[in-house]
Amino acid sequence: MPKRCRHRHSLRLRPAIAQSSLLCAIPLRHTNMASITRRDLVSISTAAVLSHWTLPAERPTLPKRRGFLKAVKIDMVQQGASLAEKFKILRDCGFDGVELDSPSSLQRDEVLAAKAQSGLQIPGVVDSEHWSKPFSDQDPAVRAAGREALTIALHDAKTFGCTSVLVVPAVVTKTVTYEDAWQRSQAELKSLLPLAAELQIQLLIENVWNKFLLGPTELARYVDELHSEWVGVHFDAGNLVTFGFPEHWVPILGHRIQKVDVKDFKRGRADSKGFDVKLNEGDSDWPSIVAALKKIGYQGWFTAEMQGGNAAYLKDLGQRMDSFLKA
Repeated sequence: MPKRCRHRHSLRLRPAIAQSSLLCAIPLRHTNMASITRRDLVSISTAAVLSHWTLPAERPTLPKRRGFLKAVKIDMVQQGASLAEKFKILRDCGFDGVELDSPSSLQRDEVLAAKAQSGLQIPGVVDSEHWSKPFSDQDPAVRAAGREALTIALHDAKTFGCTSVLVVPAVVTKTVTYEDAWQRSQAELKSLLPLAAELQIQLLIENVWNKFLLGPTELARYVDELHSEWVGVHFDAGNLVTFGFPEHWVPILGHRIQKVDVKDFKRGRADSKGFDVKLNEGDSDWPSIVAALKKIGYQGWFTAEMQGGNAAYLKDLGQRMDSFLKA
C-alpha cells in the first residue's frame, strides 16, 4: 500500500478540539501552568489525541437492530432465472437480506415484489458508479455525474426500505492528490447531505484500496468533519488484512461503523489474488473482529462480498458466517 500522506486536512487537530482536550486532561491538583511536570505534559498530549479520534458523532434515529443479521451482495447469487428466484434461494439458505447495486437495470417493481414474496430485507444499496465517476475527479462534469448516480441510489434505497447507501468517496491517483481527494469528495458529499437527511438514508463510507483514508484515525476524522448523523462507515474488514489487523480499527471507528462487509484474505498472495480463498480459510480472523465489534456494541448487518456460486455454495457460506456470528 502507498505510504500514508501527511497533510493538513487529515492529520492536524482542529484547534478548538485540541484546546478543550488539553484543558480536560490537566490533573485537578494543578493550580497553575507552571506546576505541570514533563510527565503531565506527555499525559495531556496523549489524552488530547485519543479524545479527538474517539470523539463520538451522534447516531441517527434508525430502526432498532437486535443481534447479527446475514446478507450477501446480489451478484453473488449465480442461480435462479429471475430476481424473485434469487431472493428465494437466499431465504432458503438462511440469509436475512441482500444488498443491491444502484443505479442498475433492475426494475423497482420487480425488486419490491421479490422482497415481499421472499420476506428478505434489503439493508442497503451500493453506489454502482463511485469508481467510474469519483467525487475526487478533476473534471466537474464527472463529479456532477457522480452526484446524479448517488442521488438515484439514495432514492432507490428509500424505495426498497434500506437504511444506507455504500459509497467510495474518492480515488487518489498520480494526478489527483490526497488533498484534492479530501476536499473535493467532502464538498460533494456535503451537497447531498440534505437529501440524505430528508430520505433518512445514511451515506456509509467504505474502506477500499483507493489509496485514500489509509488508517482508522483518518477515516474517523473524515466522517466527523462532515458533521452529520447521516454519515457513517461501512466497514470492510477483509480489505485491511493485506496491511493491517481489522480488529485494531474497530475501537477507533467505534459507533461510526453502521454496517460490515464480510470476506477473507490470504496474506502472501499478489494483489487481489489474496481474496481467492473461502471464508475462514484466510487470515481475516473473524472471531477477533466480531469480538471487537461486540465490545463497541455493534448490532446489525454482516454482508458477504465474495466469490459467488449456486445454492449449495451459498448455504455453505452462510454456515461459515454462523461459525463466528453465533459463537
